[in-house]
Amino acid sequence: MNTFNLQVRVYYEDVDVGGVVYYANYLRYFERARSEWLRSLGVNQERLAAVEGIGFVVARAEIDFRAGARLDDLLSVTVKMTEHKKTYLWLEQEARLADGKLCAKARIQAACVRHSDMRPQPIPEFLTTRIAA
Repeated sequence: MNTFNLQVRVYYEDVDVGGVVYYANYLRYFERARSEWLRSLGVNQERLAAVEGIGFVVARAEIDFRAGARLDDLLSVTVKMTEHKKTYLWLEQEARLADGKLCAKARIQAACVRHSDMRPQPIPEFLTTRIAA
């Protein structure tokens, strides 16, 4: 499986009083990377919602924090699909410093749901094909 990579700069708004990235912001970085990963596959999430009436939600997140990134650090945030099921994906994500030091890693379950009632829906075939490529 291919690994998608997004560069994310740490801004002042991202750090706590100690000058390190506030832990919850790693969830934001991971979300941003997943959105860009889908975009790189040609998936327009706004169109997916408007036309298909579906989208992805995080059903489960397991996160380990290893080292704190600091203001102005450039992080490499990755997405790698590890499992594909009918209605959800398991993804592994990491945030690393430029020197390769691991800041945080996560295992994310992203479920496909119908927006009208938030019920699980099969991932559309066109998307399954793009993800599997």
